[in-house]
Amino acid sequence: MLQSFKLAIKSIRSNKMRSFLTMLGIIIGVASVIILVSLVNAYMSYMTESFASLGTNQINVNVTNLSSRSVSADDMYQFYEENTDLFDNMTPMVQVGTTVKHGSDTMSATGVSGVSEEYLDIKAFDLAQGRNIQYSDIVSRQKVCVIGYYVASELYGSPQQALDEILKIGGYAFRIVGVAERQDEEDMDDGGTDDFVWIPYSCAVKMSRNANINNYVFTITDLSEASRASEAIEDFLYETFKNDDLYRVTAMSEMLDSLNSMIAMVSAGLGGIAGISLLVAGVGVMNIMLVSVTERTREIGIRKALGAKKGVILQQFVIEAAVQSALGGILGILLGSVATEAVGALAGLSATPTPGAILISFSVSVAIGLFFGYAPARRAASLNPIDALRSE
Repeated sequence: MLQSFKLAIKSIRSNKMRSFLTMLGIIIGVASVIILVSLVNAYMSYMTESFASLGTNQINVNVTNLSSRSVSADDMYQFYEENTDLFDNMTPMVQVGTTVKHGSDTMSATGVSGVSEEYLDIKAFDLAQGRNIQYSDIVSRQKVCVIGYYVASELYGSPQQALDEILKIGGYAFRIVGVAERQDEEDMDDGGTDDFVWIPYSCAVKMSRNANINNYVFTITDLSEASRASEAIEDFLYETFKNDDLYRVTAMSEMLDSLNSMIAMVSAGLGGIAGISLLVAGVGVMNIMLVSVTERTREIGIRKALGAKKGVILQQFVIEAAVQSALGGILGILLGSVATEAVGALAGLSATPTPGAILISFSVSVAIGLFFGYAPARRAASLNPIDALRSE
């Protein structure tokens, strides 16, 4: 075995250009698999992080209330209280399309939402200053608000200066009772994660001039129970509406699972497409090895005449093909790793070669060398010594 390996290395070194061209297909194939799979995995991680920022433990509920069939906030709270084993928090959500002002400064991109006292826990935010909206604020429709770090910085200079100041929302004067901690450590922009205002949902309902609340947000206690929690909400709503077109229940975790499944399928498909180049490379290995057998027919005849057995000849050529494929695989891994980092940086993704992609592509490259090298090796081993010695 060791002798066959040494002979394989010697043959590769004596025909450098031919060996490189043989390995070129393997190099490109392995690099392609690593690049594509790593980029898809990086994109999957990016999407997972994006969904996580929205709250993978959240269930969003949208209802269309009719005059004859409707669900109120009290009904939803009663359902929530009866299913505390499934849900951690719940809040009505009322979006108010308006501008916020302080003196002559106006912010038109700021999101204004009417929420309950539990929304701070749902978002998993901390407060930099002040307090959260309280239940008493909602019951008495107190015009108080919690604002984002960006709003406090833009309109008042700092969270400390914003506390207890007056903010005009849609013409109504609200007192700032709390400022959330900064969420985006890199940058703050209009409409970003730090550009928001929360007010009691009871005030938001009055401001929107709509007695019905159409949106609710739940958080589930256990992600593994997401399906059961969604079904519980749907069963409750169906009892009221008797028409599943009048409501929509969206579990963020289920959407993430579906997205990951789709991306995994795309990853497998792209990996398969890249794998075709490995198959083509295997055919190239076989062709070069057949040429090598033809060129070395006389050498094979001499070795067999000196007593080399059929298995030894077979082993030598199989090992030679496997070594070339393995070297091509190693070079492909190096090329793929460097290219993955470069392409990932250009695409704005944190892409790194995955161990799985490296292991699979390298294993396939070696397997290709063994598989496609066997036919030429068998042909060499089957040569008749007398006929081989006559070859010129």
